[in-house]
Order: sequence, then structure tokens, then C-alpha cells
Amino acid sequence: MHDIRFIREHPEAFDAAMARRGLDPMASDILEMDSRRRALQGQIQDMQSRRNVASKEIGMRKGKGEDADDLIAEVNQIKSSMPALEEEEGALATGLETRLLELPNIMDSEVPDGADEDDNALVRAWGEMPSFSFTPRDHVAIGEGLGQMDFATAAKLAGARFVVLRGQLARLERALAAFMLDTHTSEFGYQETLPPYLVNSAAMTGTGQLPKFGEDLFRADDKWLIPTAEVPLTNIAANEILASDDLPMRFTAHTPCFRSEAGSAGRDTRGMIRQHQFSKVELVSITRPDDSAAEHERMTGCAEAILQRLDLPYRVMTLCTGDTGFGAQKTYDIEVWLPGQDDGKGMYREISSCSNCGPFQARRMKARFRDDDGNTQFVHTLNGSGLAVGRTMIAVLENGQQEDGSVRLPAALHDYMGCEAILPL
Repeated sequence: MHDIRFIREHPEAFDAAMARRGLDPMASDILEMDSRRRALQGQIQDMQSRRNVASKEIGMRKGKGEDADDLIAEVNQIKSSMPALEEEEGALATGLETRLLELPNIMDSEVPDGADEDDNALVRAWGEMPSFSFTPRDHVAIGEGLGQMDFATAAKLAGARFVVLRGQLARLERALAAFMLDTHTSEFGYQETLPPYLVNSAAMTGTGQLPKFGEDLFRADDKWLIPTAEVPLTNIAANEILASDDLPMRFTAHTPCFRSEAGSAGRDTRGMIRQHQFSKVELVSITRPDDSAAEHERMTGCAEAILQRLDLPYRVMTLCTGDTGFGAQKTYDIEVWLPGQDDGKGMYREISSCSNCGPFQARRMKARFRDDDGNTQFVHTLNGSGLAVGRTMIAVLENGQQEDGSVRLPAALHDYMGCEAILPL
């Protein structure tokens, strides 16, 4: 959410920031609504003050036995006029808040301009791509060949974009999540957290999923299934005034994630790339404003460390203006190499997005801290995948595949799996 004071003081800068998002100028319309609302607020306050003064004068006159009919008539007129004004002011306040809630974050000046993912900027690459003496298969062919990845049964149970994992692949899901959590908690200082998987509308609004992305969510009565653990973890700070010494706060959680993918119809329908239910290890940081840029780099490094220890080649990209998400100021995408994609030619696919949201979510959530001078400021919030577990499994399968159909496991997973390779059932 945006600070209306910033728009009042810097309307041209605000329009320029929204233009980078592909939006038309809107500061003048927003400020007109704001001006009308403020004028009504002033009028209502003046009427309330006059009513209070007149009411006291009525009491004084009656105490002296004097006539007060003129003042009584004035107070009654004020009382009858105020509800309509209050309703108009309330409607303007709601409309202004809705307008601001629907607008994306202002992007960092370092974000490169561009239309889509083709304009993202390479930051660095790590690892060597595996070579094969055969045409590498994708994870669907590998998993079904192992007899442990079953899309047909999942479709019978729940429909498209679900999977049933069995045997060592089911264990691999658990092993990957445990490895990620152990690393992030024991080495990187994140606190393991088990949040609710259902949250209220306020929590979804606080992190920016509502009102804009309601169609991409699953709802259960008056609650929402979380699309990512970012939602409950970030909202831990909602409506709080934190002590400066409590920051940074760093949380990690392994949760299922639920997405309707309404906006991605027809994309990535094969396999586990884009499902309605998947699991993810999430990283969330809540920091002082001056620390968020450094925390962004740190968080990205923590996610990269998981891939390095799994010996999975990847690259880090800075997302351009046309590819940066609604709530982010700046985002790094970590893309893992999947040799079985594109008919065995291979391609990079996103496995983590690490975003600095600045005060955007904090303003929506009213998440603040008290600085060293005793003043309250909005915290900065950051989130990232550390990593998406299903996509990490895909990467392990495709990079470790062998010609005989088995899969060689990274050394970091041997103890978690109790074996060095996954064999067909």
C-alpha cells in the first residue's frame, strides 16, 4: 500500500513510478479523491465543534431561564445533516483505500526496465551442467519410469495438476524439506515456524494477495488456503510495534501451498512444474529500513547455498520492471538448470524468488518498530523460497538421471534418504 502523503508531496514521481509498471498517470485522480475526503473531514469536524459549543450554550441559557430555541434548532439541523456527510466521507475513504490497495509497489531504481522475462538481467551463474551419453528425459518420464510418480491416480482423486508420489520419491520430498530446514535454522539463523495453512482476509490483504489476486486463491468458508507461507509468516508482525533490538526477525517454514493458477491457464500443464498443491520451504525477514537491501542479498545467498550443496547448476537473475511481482521493490529469481526440459535440450526454470518489499506490506499490515529516537517507523519485509521443494525434486531427478532409469542422489541427501540412488520399484 502507498503512503498518501508521498503522493501529495511527489505526484509526478509517483506517476513516473507507476509508469514503470505500465500504468497510466493517476496521481491527480487519487489526490482529487483525497482532497474531497479531507474537505468533508474538515466540514464534519467543524460541525461537531459547533454542535458541542451550541449544546453548552443551550445548557447555560436554560440554567439562566433564557430562551434557547434558536440553538436547539441549529443543533438539530447539524444532527440531521451529519449522517449524509459521514456516509459520503466513509465512501470516499473506502474508495481511496481500495484504489491504493490495488496499486503495485514502487520499484527500486536498480530494477532494469523491460517488458517480460526476456529482459531480466543475469547477475551470476554457478555450477557445471551435467553431460549425458543419452538424451536426457524430463522428470515425468523419470518418475513414471521409476514407478513412483503417478499423475493418473492423482487426477482420479483431485483432477488435473496434482500428483501422487510413492516409495523413495515420497521420501525424497520429505528429505529435501528436512535438509532445507536444517540448513536454514542451524546455519543461517532462521527460526523454524509452523504456521496455520488457513488465514483470514486481513492476512491475505496485508501481504498483497487481496484484493487483486483473489481468483488465484482457494477459499474455504471465511478463510483462505495459503498460496505461500509468506502470508502467515509476514503477518506475525501485523499490528505490532516491535523493539528495534528485536530486528531482524527471520522465519522459515515448510508448508503446503495452494494456488488455483487461474491466471496461467494452459501453461506448464505437464508434470510437477505448476500444480494446485505443492510444498515449499519459505524464508521471511522483517528488518529495519536501512538493513533491508543487505538482507535481500543475504536471503538470496541462503537460497543459493541449498542448490550449491545439492550440486545443482543455477543462475541468478534480476527481474525487470515487466516481470517484477505486485508487492516487490526488487526481486532476484534463482533459476535451476533442468536438462530434461524442452525435449532434452534443457532450460533454466525458476526455483526461488527472493523479494524485498520495502514498507509496502508493512503499511498494509500496520507493522512498525520503535527506532532509537523513540519514533515509530514501518518495518521492511522480505520473502523468498528456500526452496520450492517440488521443483527441487525435479532438478534432482533430471540432473541425476542415469541411462538405466535410476537417479544418482546428491551427497548432501544420502543420510536423509538412507541411500545413494533411487531405483525403479
